Amino acid sequence: MAAAISGCSSAHNRYLLVEESLRTGNVMQADQIVAQAERDYGSTSRVLYRMDRGMTLHLAGRYQESTAILEQAETEVEDLYTRRVRTETKAFLVNDTLLPYEGEPYEQVMVNVLKALNYAEMGSLYEALVEARKIDQRLNGFADQARDKDTYRDDAFARYLTGILYEATGDLDNAFIAYRKAYEAYLRARPWARVTAPSMLQSDLLRVTDALHLHQEHEGYKEAFGETAWQPADQLHHLAHLVVISYNGRAPRKEDQFIDLPISLEALRLVLLTKGTIGASTQDSRVPESFLYGLSGRVVRVALPRLVPQKSQVAYGQVSLIGAGESFTGRTELTQDFSALAAKSLNDRYTQLAIKAVARAAVKYALAQGAGRGAQAAAGRDAGPLVGILVGTLAHALAIGTEESDTRSWRTLPDEIQILRLWVPPGSYELHVRPVGRNGNQGRASMQTVTLESGETTFFIERVMH
Repeated sequence: MAAAISGCSSAHNRYLLVEESLRTGNVMQADQIVAQAERDYGSTSRVLYRMDRGMTLHLAGRYQESTAILEQAETEVEDLYTRRVRTETKAFLVNDTLLPYEGEPYEQVMVNVLKALNYAEMGSLYEALVEARKIDQRLNGFADQARDKDTYRDDAFARYLTGILYEATGDLDNAFIAYRKAYEAYLRARPWARVTAPSMLQSDLLRVTDALHLHQEHEGYKEAFGETAWQPADQLHHLAHLVVISYNGRAPRKEDQFIDLPISLEALRLVLLTKGTIGASTQDSRVPESFLYGLSGRVVRVALPRLVPQKSQVAYGQVSLIGAGESFTGRTELTQDFSALAAKSLNDRYTQLAIKAVARAAVKYALAQGAGRGAQAAAGRDAGPLVGILVGTLAHALAIGTEESDTRSWRTLPDEIQILRLWVPPGSYELHVRPVGRNGNQGRASMQTVTLESGETTFFIERVMH
């Protein structure tokens, strides 16, 4: 029990150190923190380690290493799909942290998204398209499995990125399909995703349908998008294409929400007294609460995960390209909200998690009661009562102390992803990206010199911790 509590605290501290390193711009240190903690993740969280490490390597610009470790995560997720049933019984009797972590569906999609971006950063656009096809296959699989149309079954941002990659290689037919699916996914998910279809996606649909001579679709989008500005594709061929991707803020985290259910009047008094003395249940209070409730033997604990958003304060990124004779500016647009995705994923599974948690708590209580009575009978008439009380107390304390929900998640992801696309004359530029807060305050701008080639697409990735 103490080891489990220590493990939760260790993971929390690790992410705090990673976030602080990213905040100060020390990406290599953030990656080193994750790498040194590989053993701490444990055998059931190997996929999570590889997801975290894949992201920190990606941010550090070590794209080949990032791709390799994300490839391992993807392979293991597929293997876990067939082996998961074997550990269900064991996890039911203790807690869900004993199950191998395979990631939420949107996290599995992000594995392929990051791999695609790694290839794009290395200039290997055709390898990136392999990941684009994997994204399409994975999302189609989610759609086939989804019974409820309102569940996570598509990913507008991932679809949009694949459209950008297809267009960058000149495959306008597949680019149009991806853009259309992205637009439709944004519309479907709007009630819960908190993201609207960005105006640049509207421009992309107008441009591509015009280039493909899809007159009916083009006129339909013109009517739907109103005064959205766009440029014909033939006017962009000789220009350089810059895609700025900004990872903003910190991913949401999960924490335990403990519900203590007394089954006698004395137990109710004990719970009320404990809550009044110690306060709300936390990781730090689990040990004393476990022994106090164990002495009573009449308290059942249920643990459920609760999402804690850590919303980014960035409204948009102000992007400036300053060349020798001219400059260009633009603003990034919101394309993905991981807090909304995490909330949707948890909400979709919450009823199932609650039923399972209550059933597990009931079984633990029954086993603890049985252990006490069995020990009393085995010890004989003289020592039986004392032994029964001792074993029963320890069994109840263990049942309560080992109860926790699965709070694992891919926390090296950002809270939001924003994108800007610019087509500019080829040449060398100073690229400035300045985050602008929701209150209008401007953050510190990053600056990098970039050389943009005619007809080529260049990706620039920015990490902002605000």
